[in-house]
Amino acid sequence: MMSSVSVSSEAPKDNWLIERVRWIDPRAGTDRIGRLLIVGGKIAGFDCLDDDVPQQVNRYDGTGLIGGPGWIDLATELGEPGREEDETLATGLMSALAGGFTSVVSSANTIPAIDTPASVQFIQQKAARTGLARVYALGCVSKGRHGEELAEIGSLVEAGVVALSDAPNPIDSNALLKRALEYCSMFDKVILDHPEVTSLSYRGVMHEDMTQMILGLAPMPAESEDLATSRDIRLVEATGGRLHLLGISTAGSVELCRRAKSREEPLTVGISIANLHCLDTQLRSFDSNCKINPPMRSQIHVDACREGLADGTIDIISTGHRPCSLEKKMQELDAVPFGMVGLETAIGQVVTHVIEPGLLDWIGVFQKFSSRPAALLQIPGGSLSVGETADLVLINPTDKWTVDAPKMMTKAYNTPLHRTELTGRAVATFVGGVLKFNLA
Repeated sequence: MMSSVSVSSEAPKDNWLIERVRWIDPRAGTDRIGRLLIVGGKIAGFDCLDDDVPQQVNRYDGTGLIGGPGWIDLATELGEPGREEDETLATGLMSALAGGFTSVVSSANTIPAIDTPASVQFIQQKAARTGLARVYALGCVSKGRHGEELAEIGSLVEAGVVALSDAPNPIDSNALLKRALEYCSMFDKVILDHPEVTSLSYRGVMHEDMTQMILGLAPMPAESEDLATSRDIRLVEATGGRLHLLGISTAGSVELCRRAKSREEPLTVGISIANLHCLDTQLRSFDSNCKINPPMRSQIHVDACREGLADGTIDIISTGHRPCSLEKKMQELDAVPFGMVGLETAIGQVVTHVIEPGLLDWIGVFQKFSSRPAALLQIPGGSLSVGETADLVLINPTDKWTVDAPKMMTKAYNTPLHRTELTGRAVATFVGGVLKFNLA
């Protein structure tokens, strides 16, 4: 597999002819090999005749590569403001580009939380100054993410948030979530909720089952998620509000969501890529990087989630990118914060654990990572139609590589995948037609 880049000193940096690529358009449902022309940062055409190609154009020979609209990640933790020891906007967005993500939706889990227009503007302005991937802000559902009083949702929407979420905190209060769903309906905004009953999972470390009992670690029972999922579905039914479940991980949640979607409730469902293949038995190593939330579950739950992905119950896959500094992850498991980084390993995990086993084809994968997140949040992306902004990713689907965590672009490299061999990775990422990342 060979690819080459030819940059002309006379060509605008957002004019490209990308040739011999297998292009996936998840919105149109097409999969074809051809050439794509970018002019002025916009998609100008497919399989253009040579006479239609500008003389001043950069060229990319992508023989053997798979291309499509750039991926979009939900509820990405980018560190700023307040957690710069874990991640900064610059390091997080460089990591996103290296993983094929042209847009990230930044979590409101910052210090201070994103619950005022000023905090939204801080994210927008600082992210724009990096000149890297696009950033869309989530706003808090509750003031300070404390779950007690609604945030000024109208002001946050006016400031430009694309959705509302207290994640990774769940919204414990039934009354608060009901009011939030009703209020957000006025603005046609979706709430992203992390389903968890904290009274059942309080101080939990890992999935509750035989492995947890043997290791003597505090449990996070599946029922904690199942009850919260059931509550969320019932409130969606009662209010008609739009809700997206972030990161389900249990067989019970999958079945509840499957039934709700059969009733055509305004519910969408997401999952973190790790919960499609990581098992709770990995905690036998007492590796603190395996402590994530939702936790790694047992095989029966992983199998149910994979089935839910294949049958369409699960709409969106996200990375669960939650960086933690080395110092924080060196504590005892009870005190270690939840989280793993996932932006740079997402494509490798998907090819290895989703594409190769036949759970989804490439159109399905691009739908889960691109067109459906864009549709959910009503933001640009997810399409290769002429006139669309050229936010693109090129993927080498056969590249076998070994994760070397300290060499990743993210500031924190807390991942249980260190030294794991994966197949598939991003080799080039374009934002607005400009080549922002190219794997040397």
